[in-house]
Amino acid sequence: MLYIIVLSGSLLGVCALFGARALLRTRSVRRFVRSIKQRFQFAEERGAVLVEEKKVDRPRKSPRVSAIELQQVRSLVRMADKAMSQENVEEAERLFIQALTVQPHAIDVQAELAKLYLTTSRESKAEAMYKELLPQRDDVSFHANLGLAYYRQGKFLESCQAYQEALNRDAQNPERSSALGRACIAAHRFEEAAPLLEKATQRLARDTTLLHLLAECYLQLGYGDKAEETYRRINRIEPYNEDVKSKLVSLARA
Repeated sequence: MLYIIVLSGSLLGVCALFGARALLRTRSVRRFVRSIKQRFQFAEERGAVLVEEKKVDRPRKSPRVSAIELQQVRSLVRMADKAMSQENVEEAERLFIQALTVQPHAIDVQAELAKLYLTTSRESKAEAMYKELLPQRDDVSFHANLGLAYYRQGKFLESCQAYQEALNRDAQNPERSSALGRACIAAHRFEEAAPLLEKATQRLARDTTLLHLLAECYLQLGYGDKAEETYRRINRIEPYNEDVKSKLVSLARA
């Protein structure tokens, strides 16, 4: 019984202690709030005015400034084109970059610079630029050129993906099928390459380079009859090609 009385007394003491601390804390909060209110009242009496925060918009360029910049960009691009015609690649690159400092988001200028990098064997730079361009403009030539940049760097799987995107947007163009077929062969995806090359040769019937690729693709797949048929197509176009005749003899003996 004595133990219960002592325990109850201790609990009451603890509760009283916490209650006193909570009361003191409440009083201190109230005092803080009152002091804030008094400061605001004092500021208002002195004529102070609260100013709401406003979002500051970036100043827009005037039409006159935009027109001047556009004229500068066009002039720089014409100079760059002239430099390219004179095979002055470094000067052309400098001028394209200068044009982009005037208008950083000029997509057509970015595309010209990317093409310059691609045609001057700077495929990694071309790849980076086409990756930046595609989210801005879904252009079939950007996908195709990105595929070529990948192909030249030996990134054949990525090349297949980029060429596939180009083919999806330009399905009737035999060059798209041909490019994807070549990339698939390089990636050892012969099953996918064969129908693509066959489709391309239907429109480019006298392209013997393409026909040779198709024949080799059939050989890789073990389709001797189709390979022989393809070599016969080549033989009709190039009747004096001894290598093709030799291939036909070998396939006839197999």
